[in-house]
Amino acid sequence: MSAAPVQLLLDAGNSRLKWRLLRGPRPGRVQAVPWGEGEPVRVALQAMRAAKRAGGKAGVARILACSVAGVARERDIQRAARAAGLPEPQFIRSARRAAGVRNGYVDPWRLGADRWVALIGARIAHPGRALCVVDVGTALTVDLLDAGGVHRGGLLVPGPELMVEALLGQTAGIRQRAGRGFALQVGRRHAAGSPPSAAPVFGRSTRDGLAAGALLAAAALIDRAWAEARSQLGLRPLLLLSGGAAPAVASRLRSKAQASEELVLVGLAALAGALPAHGEAG
Repeated sequence: MSAAPVQLLLDAGNSRLKWRLLRGPRPGRVQAVPWGEGEPVRVALQAMRAAKRAGGKAGVARILACSVAGVARERDIQRAARAAGLPEPQFIRSARRAAGVRNGYVDPWRLGADRWVALIGARIAHPGRALCVVDVGTALTVDLLDAGGVHRGGLLVPGPELMVEALLGQTAGIRQRAGRGFALQVGRRHAAGSPPSAAPVFGRSTRDGLAAGALLAAAALIDRAWAEARSQLGLRPLLLLSGGAAPAVASRLRSKAQASEELVLVGLAALAGALPAHGEAG
């Protein structure tokens, strides 16, 4: 009996590269490395070499990737694959239809590939359910998927960290009061030394006010979007929450949300079984 084909699934975000191996239908452990840990090609090569070792004698038959990090980063991933002796990566592009999901954008290609693949992952994980799919990362995105798999559209705004960066970059007074070197890094470092979710709603310093305000703004938008989705559909869609800042934002929500990480990788796994092995996916 021949060994099941091994495929490498890559989720190239703005801040991290995440990957997992798919051995036949069985997904492996999710791994991640921040882009900031080194030169991008070296970061991608780290994932490629780890995948090649894990693939063993079967090798890696295909690399399926979803990237929102730009064309230059895609080229870095391609160079890393060649350096590791692996197949040319296939980059997913948003399409009109795929895996039971219909794109709601007038111009389907304008929907971010990560949002598109996450919708597919959400549909796979929760078949037949109306879903409000939220990602709280560099950008905060909300997409509505009805029970029939039709994407009803979405919205996007800056994520909490980007909200703070915008204020610090455009307001000299706030930047001065926040102090030299301050940056909100949700889940890694916080102004008061405690998790942002533990901070009071009304901060007693500029730093705490920035952190609490950004998180509350994100949560309020999600709550309002969910309420609008419920009104539009006439039922309660399941609210799925993912992204690096999701845990901190979840503590501010009034709506009931379900943590749902790795939707992009779930969607890639679904597409891996439906796409040809050569040429660009999409």
